[in-house]
Amino acid sequence: MAVTEQVDAKKQRFGPDEALSLARRASDLYVAKGKKVVHVDMKRAPPPDAELLELLLGPSGTLRAPALRAGTTLLVGFDPATYTKALRSR
Repeated sequence: MAVTEQVDAKKQRFGPDEALSLARRASDLYVAKGKKVVHVDMKRAPPPDAELLELLLGPSGTLRAPALRAGTTLLVGFDPATYTKALRSR
C-alpha cells in the first residue's frame, strides 16, 4: 500500500467538524479503545453526530491518533488485528 497523504497530528489538528467529515466519507469505521474495537457501518447505520464524536475525539477534543484512511475504511486508534484485516483487503 502506498501512502498518498500523511498529516502530522501535532501540526494539523482535526477538530469535531473535520473528524465528522472524515467519518461521513467512510463506508466502514473501526475505532479501537483499549482492547475493545467498535465497528460502525456508515452506509447502512450511521450513528448520530454526538455518538460519532464520542468515538472519534480524544480528551483534547481532537481526532484520536493514530487515524488511517484506507480507501473507504477509516481506522481510529490502534489495534494490530484490525489494521492487518483492513490493510489485507486492499
